[in-house]
Amino acid sequence: MTLLVLWRHGQTEWNAAHRIQGQTDTPLSAVGMAQAMESAPRLLALKPTVLIASDLTRAATTARALVDVSGLPVTYDPRLRERSFGEWEGHTHAEATERWPESFARWRRGEEVDDAGVEEIDSVAKRMHAALQEAVDGAEPDAVIVAATHGAAARFATVRLLGWPMALAPTLGALRNCHATHLRRDPLRGWMLEAHNVA
Repeated sequence: MTLLVLWRHGQTEWNAAHRIQGQTDTPLSAVGMAQAMESAPRLLALKPTVLIASDLTRAATTARALVDVSGLPVTYDPRLRERSFGEWEGHTHAEATERWPESFARWRRGEEVDDAGVEEIDSVAKRMHAALQEAVDGAEPDAVIVAATHGAAARFATVRLLGWPMALAPTLGALRNCHATHLRRDPLRGWMLEAHNVA
């Protein structure tokens, strides 16, 4: 059975400051670099056969930590980027609460946001699903695919792959930096959630 590991990037300075990143291209902090280097050997123990990554620097750099210990080639795919948060990007949560109180409150509840240029949930889920399905379809049946990506993007992809209503996405909880969600695809039963927030 195929194992798909959705691996969130290491910490950035913006993560530490509770600043909204979205598709703003921020680098890993020193803490984030250490997190990536610490988690790469644990992922190596899963015997990965395919490595794909978002092309944003924080995810690409995280993926390179696994390249360094595995020798696997990495394929960068912009469809694995984080959800775009439009005008919110660069603002702290406190600032966004002050400037967009109603829509930011909806986001915090896991609801759709229809202003400030925030990308629709369905758009994120569709592009993530397409990229991941393409990787799975191009791999061997028992492949172990690691996708270095982002927190919200990974959550929506998980829900889409499992066939759950998107309203259940918040119940997964936030994926922590350099933690992962494991999904396994059974030939008969389809995708199954094996683990979430694995260190």
